Amino acid sequence: TAAAPAARPAWPAAPVRMQATSAEPKAAAEAPAEKFEFQAEVGRVMDIIINSLYSHPEVFLRELVSNASDACDKRRFLSLTTEAANEDITKLSPEIRCRADKDAGTLTIFDTGVGMTHDELMKNLGSIATSGTKKFTEAVGKGNADVSQIGQFGVGFYSAFLVADRVVVQTRSFADGKQHRWESVGAQGFTISKEEDPELLLENCGTKITMHIKDGQLEFLEPARILVLLQKYSEFIDFPIYNFETRTVMEEVVDEDAEPADAEGDEEKKPKMKKVPKTVEDWKLVNTQKPIWLRRPKDVPEDEYAEFYKAISKDYEEPAARSHFSAEGEVEFRSVLFLPKRLPFELKQNMFDESGRCMRLYVKRVFISDKFDGFLPRWLNFIRGVVDSEDLPLNVSREILQQSRVLRVITKRLTRKSIDMFKELANKEDQEEYKLFWGEFGRYIKAGIIDDSDYAPELSKLLRFYTSKSGEEQVSLESYISRMKPDQDSIYFVSADNKKAAEASPVMEKLRKLDYEVVYFVEPIDEICGQNLSTFTGKKTEDGEEKDYRLVDISKEGFELAEEKSEEAKEEKKKIEEEFKDFVSFVKDTLGEKVGKVQLSTRLTDSPSALVQSQFGVSPTMEKFMKFNSASSDTSMDSFMKTARILELNPNHPIVQNLKTSVDSGNTSSSAADTVTLLYDIAMMTGGYAIEDMSGFAKRITNVMSNSVSASDKPASSAEPKEEAKAVPTEIVE
Repeated sequence: TAAAPAARPAWPAAPVRMQATSAEPKAAAEAPAEKFEFQAEVGRVMDIIINSLYSHPEVFLRELVSNASDACDKRRFLSLTTEAANEDITKLSPEIRCRADKDAGTLTIFDTGVGMTHDELMKNLGSIATSGTKKFTEAVGKGNADVSQIGQFGVGFYSAFLVADRVVVQTRSFADGKQHRWESVGAQGFTISKEEDPELLLENCGTKITMHIKDGQLEFLEPARILVLLQKYSEFIDFPIYNFETRTVMEEVVDEDAEPADAEGDEEKKPKMKKVPKTVEDWKLVNTQKPIWLRRPKDVPEDEYAEFYKAISKDYEEPAARSHFSAEGEVEFRSVLFLPKRLPFELKQNMFDESGRCMRLYVKRVFISDKFDGFLPRWLNFIRGVVDSEDLPLNVSREILQQSRVLRVITKRLTRKSIDMFKELANKEDQEEYKLFWGEFGRYIKAGIIDDSDYAPELSKLLRFYTSKSGEEQVSLESYISRMKPDQDSIYFVSADNKKAAEASPVMEKLRKLDYEVVYFVEPIDEICGQNLSTFTGKKTEDGEEKDYRLVDISKEGFELAEEKSEEAKEEKKKIEEEFKDFVSFVKDTLGEKVGKVQLSTRLTDSPSALVQSQFGVSPTMEKFMKFNSASSDTSMDSFMKTARILELNPNHPIVQNLKTSVDSGNTSSSAADTVTLLYDIAMMTGGYAIEDMSGFAKRITNVMSNSVSASDKPASSAEPKEEAKAVPTEIVE
């Protein structure tokens, strides 16, 4: 930030004029004021504008400065195409100045723009020009109007009444050089008069708006507050914006009370100096920085990108990637997007926290907001950057921007550019940067597959998972496909709480034995992502044909390997099922409603039992997640989850075979039932479920341990009694 250039004439030039800028403007000396009333519907619309449209009063400054910028832009154009009525009014180039005056209780905004004639004052400030005004007002009366529609009526000027109870507009037209005064108190009608008092005349064409600030809005009389708002909303306006500020500096003066310092030889004694505070009033240039997004990417050094990113994101690290582009055609806008290296702090607790958004929207270099809902999809909350559009109207409410067709087009372009940034990282030869990206933002990519089916095929290429053959590295699904068996046509996955639990899952046993690779889903979002993705498009070899591969959960009912689909395998399975039919019925009757079904397994080789899910069931990881996030204690969910569980028994395991033999011989005692229940408990634990009856489980384990301990293994205290001492004959005395 710097002070006004020395070569630029100070505004206003005369001290008297500067005083008039702050104080209450005088009435016109000669011409009487014309009195007008706002049209009834206009007054009602203005009441809604003042009380309902804007959620923050501070936006009035954005609106008025934006209007001033438009006036300056129009003057710049007219100065090149037409001649002004008075050549004197072209002395200064277009600029905007703001001054807050506590003593006078006013805030003044002055621009050297095109100004307005009498008729333009009537048209621009006396009515809201739109054919739908009356219709909208009638809807308001009936109570069914959408207040967000206000954004369609050019209403920026009236936001001044958010903070002021009296507004005075002095304007001198570029076209005729005449000056007029518009005044309204409390938005209850207005007056227009011609100003001819020399002390009130503006030296240049333009408009000066003097607002008499309300008692409840006195913060806008603080120059520091005005500076902050100008930097927030209008930092990148094309025309210079100056803010009047008063500051205290230390000035060195002669200390009259001190004795002069001793001097050597014939030299005069040097006076002692002291520093005293001095109040300095000056115009401070606010918008010193040119918008980085308006420059060509090749003209912007990397260090400038890094500094700009740090300024808008409040991050201390440089971005991991960036995308600087402009869009033309249906919608024109410019943008710079940044990918952070680390997950922003605001998103660590809640990955979709609205406070974590940081995409700044500008319209014609005027800041609108950085917290728009729907500006970017929620799974791109972590993206930082700016968008400057020429197509979005400035004087609109937040709701109108959300519903804008232009905004939807911008959102699609931003999403596309963001995905391109991710793909560029993923395709780098050195994968360290992408590993860091995936560790920080991998969940957002999975959420994108869930939320946006249109982008799911592309985002699936970015996925990384642990597999049964990847060791400590996470690999892509493309990498998995390249290692698939020749006759394998599906991507196999299993869900678990962590990588170690997935490796130990009983349903992995046969696939491991047959050397099939299995993808590990170790987060609840992985399972939802897999269900939404359903297929992945890829090819086994670089020269191979690209095709769709289904994602198959190996813990679901009905899962079969290619080796199990032969007629011989099916006949063998049918024969075993018939042999174990009565035993399976006994197990189901013993467990009751704990499981929905009991059946023999073809996927187990080492474990006696395992729990799998029906086609509509969920994994134990997802089950825990759903219970944790459930807002009620409804037991119907628990009942459904139990009925979706299927207990599979390994017919080749000794425990199952011995138990079957015992049951077939008629032993259906409590010990047999306890063994069945233990098979269920074992399947619960190895499958990642939580055992509900821990007390009963402990008793069953204790019984098994007691039965396995023989009499010879008992401790000495419980073995045969030691030899008793020899009996000593005693005499019985009655």
